[in-house]
Amino acid sequence: MPDRGLDTGHPAGPFGTSVRVLLLPGHGIRDAAGAPALVLFAGMVGFGAMGKTNGFDVWFTTFTSFFMFALPGQVVLLEMAITGSSVLAIALAVTLTSTRFVTMTVTLFPQFHQKDRNRNLYASVHLLAMTAWAISMKEFHSIEVKHRLSYFVGLGLLCWLISIPGTILGFYLAGMVPPAVTLGLVFINPLFFLLTFTEVKPWINRIAILMGCIFGPIFFIVDRDTSLLTAGVIGGTLAYVIDRKFLRKRAGVIG
Repeated sequence: MPDRGLDTGHPAGPFGTSVRVLLLPGHGIRDAAGAPALVLFAGMVGFGAMGKTNGFDVWFTTFTSFFMFALPGQVVLLEMAITGSSVLAIALAVTLTSTRFVTMTVTLFPQFHQKDRNRNLYASVHLLAMTAWAISMKEFHSIEVKHRLSYFVGLGLLCWLISIPGTILGFYLAGMVPPAVTLGLVFINPLFFLLTFTEVKPWINRIAILMGCIFGPIFFIVDRDTSLLTAGVIGGTLAYVIDRKFLRKRAGVIG
């Protein structure tokens, strides 16, 4: 695959930034413009319909997509607000659903160029989502290190912006679409993430998914309230042990 971080031959801009840096987000936008954007759009349509069905106005529902941009957390926010939960309980629950961003951040951000790891990087954090993370992890190996941040910004920016009209459309389509379809649309995004993640190397990722598929239903039967967290912790830990004790030794990797 050709390096998508090659110089375009354009001169440097007035602020010392090469014009190619301004153009490079276009590669990320291009990769997001297909299935990723459509899948995220469909998920936000389902969320928008969910907001209206549960009595929230279009402003609040869209507000969560614009400022949170984390579909699982948004769903938890609506469900707990409906039940009359306290602000503290809602904040805690949403925070717990967002702990995935910790591991996503520590695996993704170190792959950026050293000069990009500064305070300005905080501005890109809001664009981090399951879709953008999975695609970046899949594509970064073919992108020159110094151009990875620009690619990620373009990718994440389109995904974020497309969530707004998706939420609004879903809100006004509510009632025209059966509830089962609405719920199905919400789960399209996690399914797309799962399919994309299976293509991300190394093998430990695929093992972790397999462990989750095995333990998820088991722990759901035992205790549905904690099944997702328990299956994730145990499945992820087993995948880590298998990788460290067997796969790395087999490949001749020390440690």
